[in-house]
Amino acid sequence: MTDKQVRPPCYVLGIETQIGLSLVRELGEAGVPVVGIATGDKAIGLQSRYLAHGEILNKPRTDAGLAELRAIGERHGAGYLLTVSEANTTWLIENRDRLGVITPLLPSKDAFAIVLDKGRTLEAAEAVGIDVPKSASPATWADVERVAASFPFPAVLKWSDPNGVAPALHAAGIELVKAEYVYTADEFLRAAARYRPVEMWPLVQEYCPGVGLGQFFFMHEGKAVRRFQHLRVAEWPPEGGFSSVCDGVPLDQFKDLQEKSIRLLQAIGWEGVAMVEYRYDPASGRAVLMEVNGRFWGSFPLAMYSGAGFGLLAYSLQGQGVMPSLPALRENLRCRMVATEIKRLRRILLQPGLIRDRTFRVRPVHEVLRFVGDFLRPSVCYYVWNLKDVKPFIRDVRNAIGV
Repeated sequence: MTDKQVRPPCYVLGIETQIGLSLVRELGEAGVPVVGIATGDKAIGLQSRYLAHGEILNKPRTDAGLAELRAIGERHGAGYLLTVSEANTTWLIENRDRLGVITPLLPSKDAFAIVLDKGRTLEAAEAVGIDVPKSASPATWADVERVAASFPFPAVLKWSDPNGVAPALHAAGIELVKAEYVYTADEFLRAAARYRPVEMWPLVQEYCPGVGLGQFFFMHEGKAVRRFQHLRVAEWPPEGGFSSVCDGVPLDQFKDLQEKSIRLLQAIGWEGVAMVEYRYDPASGRAVLMEVNGRFWGSFPLAMYSGAGFGLLAYSLQGQGVMPSLPALRENLRCRMVATEIKRLRRILLQPGLIRDRTFRVRPVHEVLRFVGDFLRPSVCYYVWNLKDVKPFIRDVRNAIGV
């Protein structure tokens, strides 16, 4: 038998997006037999040539879904499971011993609870010397009024645990707004009043100018065995969210900040892959922690193309206890999601009034020139499009037009 044939499969749950697709591509390129698990037959990952088998999970995050996973494991054999979303990670952590021959590769329950809670994450970060934004967590309306009287606005309102509050907000008919900008105490009070029916309020966080800086690590037995970092060039929504364009950053930059990030992950007790996200202001040099993502992140394709090997590390090191052979990092790539870029351009060119951050600098000509110019840059790669694996892109286009 060849080495490829004797390798246990890697199950990847969540292949509807570029994240799961990139995991399939990375592992498949390394010769790992990949069983992709989707929640619908239109998932882009089901079309990848790097997939050994595709499966549909009809009832995720239920007991019936656990039975489906066990049956999938019986069909394809004992192996390791990676997942993408926080909701699925939480579900699997609670049921890690109910998956039959499948071994999920997950963080500990305690560590994951910390990174899901922005307040606890910021406390841990401050304790290891990381700059954090001034924050307040009102628990009562009286707290809200005290914050309004004393907080240095402008501020951003964020839920400490969005997944945790979503059911209560939905039941009350209140929209879950992940990030809301308020510039004065009166604006804050008007926004906070929306949540009085549920008696829960978002975290109030100091507004920090700058761009997104992501530092990525694979932690094993308390040590960072692999690291990577990027800067966001463009985000959706334009004022800040997730990357639509990002650039790899050489590891000889932000070295002190990398070491602080590692100390934070060590303090949390983190094992496996994680993203430590900052808001970096080039004008002042200040980098302020935003959050820790204890999962594979939206711009993961850039890490894949750059040879970071985080998925392979999870399978080989976290799963089998064997350090894989990894290439030298490519640190000069740019990665982009064109569909999201088009949506972003539409907002900037045609709907600038919908940009919630009033300090966002609208530069239409610059944005158009950069968008067009990136098609001509040889170092640009794409979240979904890949010449070696074209069918996921075709499926993505068909999904977008409803075919």
